[in-house]
Amino acid sequence: MAYEIKWSKTAGKQFDRLDNVIRIRITEYLEKVAKNPRAYGKGLDGNLKGFTSFRVGKYRVVAKIKDNELIIYIVSVGKRETIYDDID
Repeated sequence: MAYEIKWSKTAGKQFDRLDNVIRIRITEYLEKVAKNPRAYGKGLDGNLKGFTSFRVGKYRVVAKIKDNELIIYIVSVGKRETIYDDID
């Protein structure tokens, strides 16, 4: 069974500001990831422990995976250089 993808308000705004080609690439990637997110993501550590990062070219999608609810909750989307600075 595939995971449901949910977006935080902030991540949704970040996603909407991206170029259309990048949005399509991220959307297609997330459809693939939804089948088995642990196989694609990289667990983060330090103050971002509990979050998972997915790499889509130069962009990163940072999410919390809720296995018991089958939800991938996306909290931030952006270029690798700045993405991790925006996460609480």
